[in-house]
Amino acid sequence: MLDRDSAERFAGWFKALADPTRLTIVDELVRSDRSPTELRVRLAIESNLLAHHLDVLEDAEMIVRNRSSGDGRRRYVHLRPEVADGLRIGSATPVTEALFVCTRNSARSQLAAALWRAITGQPASSAGTDPADAIHPGAVEAAARAGLDLGTTRPRMLTDDDPHALVVTVCDRAHEQAGMDAWLHWSIPDPVPDGAAAAFDAVVDELRARIRAFTTDPKAA
Repeated sequence: MLDRDSAERFAGWFKALADPTRLTIVDELVRSDRSPTELRVRLAIESNLLAHHLDVLEDAEMIVRNRSSGDGRRRYVHLRPEVADGLRIGSATPVTEALFVCTRNSARSQLAAALWRAITGQPASSAGTDPADAIHPGAVEAAARAGLDLGTTRPRMLTDDDPHALVVTVCDRAHEQAGMDAWLHWSIPDPVPDGAAAAFDAVVDELRARIRAFTTDPKAA
């Protein structure tokens, strides 16, 4: 039985989702963080109407809006993980080969590719828009703690020859540098400036949750 706080939270979510446009927004955000401009284009609605819908979803504590770590003038809309998990909403994405992209290809995209392979059993690779010389030691250590092996891979440049069936940018700067709004985007904080083990472990946890939510059929959960 739900406790009162949980019941009130769920009631607020259902009330917010009573509008088809807001339900469509949430379904889109299960798969990808989006800027308001990207959402407006995808939904073909005016900016003032989109702002209203986002305000309703934010008041219901279903989304958060974070400033880009790349272009600080841009914000990304992110679905709170407990929403998709609690309501079992969204459509499962076909599990296929994936490419993960970040700026330096030294932490987030490497960890995402390793987790994708481990969770889905499908191939995954990673690349960067401005690759570093080596994978960050903090990422290697976080991978080991999670039972993953980054092997002997090295950061590399994103090229036109990379597979494009499923591409996910995992940092804001790379998303903006690539300029490919058709790609999916997960706005993951960079653990490198912090440098602490906890920051890298938090990235692993978030990526794991994102991949599981992204690839699991909610009807079968």
